[in-house]
Amino acid sequence: MAHTFEELVEKQRAADQAHNRVEELRETYGPPTLEGGWTQRQTDTYETAWRAWRDLARDVQASVTEYAKAEDVSRSDIEADLKKAVRHPDGGAA
Repeated sequence: MAHTFEELVEKQRAADQAHNRVEELRETYGPPTLEGGWTQRQTDTYETAWRAWRDLARDVQASVTEYAKAEDVSRSDIEADLKKAVRHPDGGAA
């Protein structure tokens, strides 16, 4: 569980970085079904990156739920604040 909002922000940033890695691999490797598909190494690398993203995203979701409950604030409010904090770390407008 994230004990502070800042911990939620860090968890979300880690999940976002993992998602970016998955997207980079998709761009680099192309579709797995074209012209012979991916090598075993490419498949393993992609699956590892995808699992990391999935696990981090699941952790963020669970932490947001727990944090919202502990703070007695709606989950949607926490998610909106989290999105704003991750996208605009300097406090700028959305």
